[in-house]
Order: sequence, then structure tokens, then C-alpha cells
Amino acid sequence: MSERADTEHTAAGGEGATAEQAGTTSPVSPPGRLPARGAAGFALLLGALGVVYGDIGTSPLYSMQTVFSIDGGVVRPNAHDVFGVISLVFWSITLVVSVKYVIFILRADNDGEGGVMALAALARRALSGASGRCCAAVMTLGVLGAALFYGDSVITPAISVLSAVEGLEVTSPEWAVFVLPAAAVILTLLFAGQRWGTDRVGAVFGPVMLVWFACLGLAGAAEVLRRPGIVAGLSPTYAVLFAVDHPFIAFVAMGAVVLAITGAEALYADMGHFGRAPIRRAWFAIVFPALTLNYLGQGALILTSPANRANPFFLLIPHWARLPMVVLATAATVIASQAVISGAFSVSREAMRLGFLPHLRIRQTSRREYGQIYAPAVNWGLFAAVLLVVFAFRSSARLATAYGVAVTGTFLITTTLFLVVARGLWGWAAWRVVLLGFVFGTIELTFFTANLTKVTHGGWLTLLIAAIVFTIMVTWQRGRELVTARRVEREGPLPDFIDKLHAMDIPWVPGTAVFPHPNKETTPLALRANVAHNHVRHNKIVIISGRTANVPHVPWEERLTIDNLGNPDDGIIHVDAVFGFQDPTDFPEVLRRAAAHPVAEGLTLDEVSYFVSKITLRRTDRPGLAAWRKRLFIVLAHNAASQAEFLHLPDERTIILSAEVPV
Repeated sequence: MSERADTEHTAAGGEGATAEQAGTTSPVSPPGRLPARGAAGFALLLGALGVVYGDIGTSPLYSMQTVFSIDGGVVRPNAHDVFGVISLVFWSITLVVSVKYVIFILRADNDGEGGVMALAALARRALSGASGRCCAAVMTLGVLGAALFYGDSVITPAISVLSAVEGLEVTSPEWAVFVLPAAAVILTLLFAGQRWGTDRVGAVFGPVMLVWFACLGLAGAAEVLRRPGIVAGLSPTYAVLFAVDHPFIAFVAMGAVVLAITGAEALYADMGHFGRAPIRRAWFAIVFPALTLNYLGQGALILTSPANRANPFFLLIPHWARLPMVVLATAATVIASQAVISGAFSVSREAMRLGFLPHLRIRQTSRREYGQIYAPAVNWGLFAAVLLVVFAFRSSARLATAYGVAVTGTFLITTTLFLVVARGLWGWAAWRVVLLGFVFGTIELTFFTANLTKVTHGGWLTLLIAAIVFTIMVTWQRGRELVTARRVEREGPLPDFIDKLHAMDIPWVPGTAVFPHPNKETTPLALRANVAHNHVRHNKIVIISGRTANVPHVPWEERLTIDNLGNPDDGIIHVDAVFGFQDPTDFPEVLRRAAAHPVAEGLTLDEVSYFVSKITLRRTDRPGLAAWRKRLFIVLAHNAASQAEFLHLPDERTIILSAEVPV
């Protein structure tokens, strides 16, 4: 019994995946990022504040509360433990976010783009002279990091919005029944608004987050002024004493302290949306000081009265201001969700362009910032998963037990890939790489192992999501390789076909026939089918190959290579186009630019027909993939966006010819 599904022409070639395997983008030329100044620079800073820092900016809502509620209160509300926790939180933020991500990781931008997949592509470039196994291991780490990031992208919106709406219970207990419905409505509006893009979303969210961070800082500062001795908690000695005196309790506490630094990976993934400089300025000028003051204030409040540990964030706010703060916190947590959603869009496009996901529709949402995109399938898939999680766990306290495993796993992967880039691409001294690896690796490994205790209490959820995404990505990549190899068997050598074409007595018809194809060694199946069934050939035959490089953008002057495939009078030429993994694969634009080349003389742009090979997959017992993975691959291929749409081919000039390939 066989299974069939239609997929568009799939191929592998060059570095990463070919352009034919990537996701869709709008036909917008990828501009180089120029440093923004004045009003434009402030707008980017405000946008970054609204999109990038929403996640980590709302951590004070639940971080301290979770720490002091672990196992019924093993972390006690006395001076020793409170100062120890404040010190752990502050130095975790300082070392992991300020030093690692903002200072170091943001330097590892891949032509302006961030995220674990972009970092993996950069690391693979750093290992260009190494063995294939090393390069494969690096990309596998990147895929695993992306999969873990998706797990985080499901949990973050759920816990953020729930924790804010639960402020209603603090204001008035009878309002508890409205928490879940309100959270569902808010999340629905958030995901429905993604189509407008992070440019507009950031413009709206930025001012809100500016007010949010101002309120965080003011609320914390007011309590610090009442109990200024809490500032001593910023000393690292309290964290050390806490760990030495109560090693087990400190270890368990680290599993909750990590909540204060969730959002750091989204910060890196969203770099392509706004650029490095606005993200850094926003962090050091606004976000970091506000977070520090608020955590200090919560610590001081707990020391004032142990009962305040039940919800130190909202109890820090005067009673008259709590309801307005619930509204503001709800808005802020909606924005917190935006950080990981935007990051998921970026990671998805990078995975598509590197050959680990099938074609998905990607819409450009800004002509000024190329990294600002909208992926409908990713958006609604996340929405369904987030709603399911909200109604399954029903409270932020329960969700906190599931939070942290995916985040800390991604931290470790990012550190590993960064060290590969620092050593192999930047030429850092070995001692420097080892020192950095030891410092960050020790911290993050502690966080990771502490969060492993959560696996049986809900942490399995993010690992399950990551496992599903990882399986999908590696199955697509492996299936694509198999289909490519078996399709090549059917195509046959292109030089032999051209020789046969010369020997055929068939008429030449006016116009230009364009055949998207991954290389110039084998014959496009659509070209074979056109000659075999129509018994004609066009005056000009253009074979366009798209390859994806390990960089996000390739300038046009470096993108095209054009050569004849036969005698100059044959009219058969090949165009090799190298795309960055963020560049739009606009083949009509490639053809237009190629027409100016001397080799393409006589190419008529007003009489162009595009011939696309449409592959029908037939499941067989041939080796290469397990039967269930073949079924998964066929389902993915069947639901992929069309190649014609991905290549921006005009419908009225595109002819699709089918061929069957076993898998």
C-alpha cells in the first residue's frame, strides 16, 4: 500500500538548503542596516523596549513569589534567605543577561540577524575546515536550541498573561472566576494582532513598556527608601553564603531564580527586528535599573512582613493603585508574549532557509526593517498550543513548575555555539574561550540541573514540545536529502540531454522558458516533460539555481553567476543565484537582473514562461527513513506552501508539470 502527497520541487545544494527549500518572504530588497540616529534611533529604542524586553520585563510578576513558595516555603522569609535570593537574582541577571547576552552574544550577529539558528549557521561557517560530522553536530545543536525555544514560546505567553490577570484575585477574591476567560480573550487578541507586524506593534507597545518600567522602578524605589539596608543584597557575598549555609535549598531555589532571566534568549532572537544598538541602550538605560529596584523592593517588603511573600509584586503597590496596576501588568504581559512570538517567527524563517522546515508563508511587515515578519502558520500553531496550556494548567503557579527546563537548555546551547564562533571565526585565545565557557557554563549548568527537578511536575511539557519540533525539523531535513538524491536519478545528466536536444528535429518557439532547478549538472524534470510532451523548445532556455549561504543577506552584485550551457547560439543559459537565508527568493527579479548580462543577450522579458516541477511523493519500503517518519515527511510536504509562490512566480505565466518520486 502506498501513500501519495504533492510537494514542490525540493533540492539540496551549496551551503545550507537551496532557495527552493526555504520559507517565503515578500519581494523587498534586503537593505543593509544603518545606524539610526535622532528620532529614528529613539523610535527603534522604544520599539525594542516594547517587543524585545516584554518577557524579561514582566518576570518580577512571578519570580520572587515562586522562589518563596517552593515546596511549601523551604526558602524562608528571614534576612539570611531574602538577602541570599536578592543576590542570586541580581547576579544572575547581571552575568547571564547583561554580560553574556547584551555584551557578548549580541556581537555574534549573522549579518544583523540573531537567534540560535543564525548562530548555528555562523558556527558552521567557523568550522568550514572541520569534518562533516563537526558541522552536522553544530547544526543539530542549532535545531535542538530552536526546538527548545519553541517550547519556551508556548509557556511564556501563558504564564505571563495568567500571572497578570491573577492580580484580580489580590484586588478582590470574588473576581477569581474571571481569570481564565480574561486570559483567553487577551491571548486571542494578541495573536490576532500579529498580522500587523512588530513595526506597528512595537510602536504601540513601546510607550506602554516605558510606563511599565517606570512603575517597576518607582514601586521598588519607594520600598527601598523605607528599608535602605536591602541594597546590601546586591553584594555577591550573600549569594555565596546562602549557597554555603543551605546548599540544597539554594540549589532548589535556582530552579525558580531562573524565572528572573527568562526572555534573554528572545532578546537575541529578536535582534533582527531592531538591531543591536537600540537593544543595548534600552537594557542599560531603562530595563536593568528598573528590574533591580523592583526586586530590591520586593525583598524589602518580604522582610517587613513574611505574609507578603504570597504576592510581593502586587502587595508592593498601594491598595488604591492595584487595579490600575493589574491593567498595566496585563498590557505588559501581552507585550511579554510578543517577544517570544516575534522570535519564533525569526527562528522559523531561518530554519526554513537552512532546510529544516518546509515552505511556510512568510509576510514582510516593514519596509524599513527587513527582520520584521509575520508567519501565519507559526502564529496560529502557537496560539492553539498556548490556549491548551492555559486551560490545562489554569494558574501561573502550576505553570511555573513547567517553566525553566527549555530556557536553560537553550542557554547552554547558545553558549556552546558562541564559543565555537569566538574561537573559530574571531580567533579568540583558547584561555579566553575556556574562561568564558567555565563561568557561563557553570552558572547555566546549575540552572539546568536545578530545573530538571521540575520535569515530573510539568517540565515534561516543554520537553515534549521541543521533542516534537526537533523530530519535525530533522525528519524534513533527512527526507529532503532522500528525495533530492532519488530525484537526481530520474533527471539524468544535463549535458547528455542538451546533446539529444541538438539531435532532435523539433521546432523552436518564440519566448523564454525558465526552469527553477538546484544545479546545472542534472536536467530539470519539467524541461524533460516539456520536450517529451509538447515536442518543442523555446528560443531561450534559462535554468535558475538558488543556493542559500550561511549569511542572512547577499548583495546583488555578488549574487549572480551566468554561463552558457551549450554553444552560444543554443540559447541555453544557467543562472546561479546565491541568497542569504533572510533574502527573498524572487526569481523574476533574478531573471530581470540576469537579462543585462552579455551571456543573456536576446532574452525577452515580456515573453517569459516559468516551468515548475511538481513532485508527487510515493511511500515505499526503500531504506533511509522509518515508515512513520516517511508518513510525517509526506504530510509536511503536502502542507507546504507552493514553490511558485515562494519563488514569486506570476500565476498567469507559470506552468506546473508533475513527476513521481519514491521515498
